[in-house]
Formats: sequence, C-alpha cells, structure tokens
Amino acid sequence: MEYQDVLQILRKFTDERGWEKYHNLKDLALSVNLEASEVLEIFQWKDEKQQLTPEETAHLKEEIADTLIYLFYMCDKLKMDPYKEIQKKMAINEHRHWPEEESAKK
Repeated sequence: MEYQDVLQILRKFTDERGWEKYHNLKDLALSVNLEASEVLEIFQWKDEKQQLTPEETAHLKEEIADTLIYLFYMCDKLKMDPYKEIQKKMAINEHRHWPEEESAKK
C-alpha cells in the first residue's frame, strides 16, 4: 500500500465520523504522545532481554500503528510527504556526529 492510499483510508475514516474538527495539530500531537506512551507501557517493568509474548507483540504492533496513524494525520495537515522528510533528515544525520561515537573511536 502506498502512502496516498493510506491517506485516503484515514481521510474517509475521519470524514465518516465527523472527526475533522478534532484534528488540529495540537490535539494530534497530544494523541501521538499518548499512543507512544502506550508503546512504552508494554515494556514497563521488563528486563531489556526479556522476550515479548505473542500477545504483547500483537499489542505492540497495534500501538505502533495507532502512533503512526496520528503522525500521518499530522503529515496530512502539514501537507508533507513523510518519506521525503525522512530522506532529508537522514541526509542531515549522515553528517552529524554524536559524542558517544567520538569517544568510542578513541
């Protein structure tokens, strides 16, 4: 599925429910944060080496999807192509250096 196909599905879903009035950047940003917190909640109190159960993995995928949905709504509001923005940001990151990288080289 292409990005424009996803946007059509999201727009239709929103239009059918009359939710457009709630989809302003501030509220969408809040929703992104809330859904991302639900991603974190899956890992709360777990050792980093502990494997997720199949149920937890399914739940994690749902919460990631929820987070992406709100991010895509924001992209639509901003009339931005997230894939192009990722490409631009990765080009910037290619030239960045973090202190941890520098100390690891020594």
